[in-house]
Amino acid sequence: MKLLKIEDSLGYYRDDQGEFAPVDKITKEDLLRLVNLTLEEEVEFDEYNDEELKNQAHQIVYKSILEKLRGLNERRQEFIDESERLYLQEYERYRDEPSQQGA
Repeated sequence: MKLLKIEDSLGYYRDDQGEFAPVDKITKEDLLRLVNLTLEEEVEFDEYNDEELKNQAHQIVYKSILEKLRGLNERRQEFIDESERLYLQEYERYRDEPSQQGA
């Protein structure tokens, strides 16, 4: 699934409706959703190119988001493994604690 694209000299991100919206309109909620999608699915992005991306504000925002999501995507399995490890540790800790019920 493509999350970021460059088209008509502007940068776009995939919004919560599955459509592409200008990157300068992105919200915190949109960013969080893109992070979750990056961790959960195979994603792709158009490469940053300042020759194609003419709008200076879009250049700054697009490049920043692209770098963060690409780094997250490259470390995706590491994040998944760490999350599972933390969950397992907590599960085992609570499982092994004596029950407080009926005491």
